[in-house]
Amino acid sequence: MDINTLRGIATILAMLAFIGVTVWAYSSYKKKDFDEAAQLPFADEPDDEKTPREQHDARSNKE
Repeated sequence: MDINTLRGIATILAMLAFIGVTVWAYSSYKKKDFDEAAQLPFADEPDDEKTPREQHDARSNKE
């Protein structure tokens, strides 16, 4: 087994890994998780992380 055979095997393994990750990322099984993660930047902050002024403003806006 020479270096070119090892390079060929490494190329095939890398190609299989790429195809595996692509299939995993686009599978409908993970769609719900990815959609949920995509909305995280738009989620409201928990109240305990807000300043007292922000908490007051948030409460007054709800009324």
